Amino acid sequence: MGKGLIVMLLAAALAGCTTSTGGFCAVSRPLRLSAKAVDALSDEEARALLAHNRKGQKLCGWRP
Repeated sequence: MGKGLIVMLLAAALAGCTTSTGGFCAVSRPLRLSAKAVDALSDEEARALLAHNRKGQKLCGWRP
C-alpha cells in the first residue's frame, strides 16, 4: 500500500465520527501493519495511524 494512500485513508477516518452509513465504530477498524510496513512509514503517517487506533480504543473499546 502506498504512503499516499495510507495518509488519505487515515485522514478520511479521522475526519469525523459520523458518516452517512454509521458512526466511527461502525465503519472503522484498527489499522494493523507488518513490521516491514511500520518501518517504511514516515513520522507523519505513524502519528496518523496511532491517532486512528487511539480514537478507536477510546470510542469503540479496541484493544491493542
